[in-house]
Amino acid sequence: MLMRVEGPVKPGLRMESADGRRLVLMQGGVPVLFARQRVTWYGLHYARTGRYVSPLAPLRAELARTVAEFAEPGSEEWTERWAAHGGAALRAADDGPLHEGEWHLAPDADRWFVDRNWPKLLAHDPDRGHLTWFGYGDPDEDARDLLPLRALSHREAPRVKAYRRQYREGVLPPVFGWWISGLNSPVVLDGHDRLTAALAEGGRPRVLLLSRAMDAARIALWAERPVAEYERRVAALDGPLGPTRVAHVSRQFANTLRSIDQTPAVTRAWPFPGGPAGWDAAVAAHVPGWAPDAER
Repeated sequence: MLMRVEGPVKPGLRMESADGRRLVLMQGGVPVLFARQRVTWYGLHYARTGRYVSPLAPLRAELARTVAEFAEPGSEEWTERWAAHGGAALRAADDGPLHEGEWHLAPDADRWFVDRNWPKLLAHDPDRGHLTWFGYGDPDEDARDLLPLRALSHREAPRVKAYRRQYREGVLPPVFGWWISGLNSPVVLDGHDRLTAALAEGGRPRVLLLSRAMDAARIALWAERPVAEYERRVAALDGPLGPTRVAHVSRQFANTLRSIDQTPAVTRAWPFPGGPAGWDAAVAAHVPGWAPDAER
């Protein structure tokens, strides 16, 4: 789903940055996640403050079952219904991430999520940790594809158990994530307990990712090579099977253009007040003792 948002200029939930690859996710005036990119660009260190609050109201079981009755869970219609619900809720949120511009709220178009990485979240999700981007010698458990903004609940917690029942019934709503380019990772906007429930049942959650949409000029630039390749391939297809082959190539081309259109734009970050010194002071106040080695 593509959304055009007219405001605000500065959202309640936003990234802020300072020199030295210093990042912080703010919600209102409260830091909820500090992060520092490694100088090698192999990953980043992060620290959660425990102050994050979902900008969306809890999803009631009645709504989950109503949507499932409207459309087969996991189908395009089901996904569109949940995207519309999430988009409306985010527009109404005081401390959400939307700001002026165009946004996508849709399934993972770039196949970011790796199936083997999902189980790591329940086994390894420290409040202070490291995310590897490329693996180079980093612990295997640091290769995680989704960063929760608060500690995951126990799999036997009452709300998680209720969601586990919904998962078994096939009606569990999706997790809403937000792609943040500075982290090179999506974070969980809403649905921490739904995430835990799906994983506790040995399954995988359905995820709708929020991201800024690329502008038309950049989309056109990225599409130039695929368009030229498509035209070249179609021109070379003839013979009795030509129409069938053209149809196949055209479907591939349409998927490529769809992927380009939904590729996330760079996440906007605002300057952190006080620069590096202010960021260091905020770290000392909110996550005392956290001193990541970001110089390797």
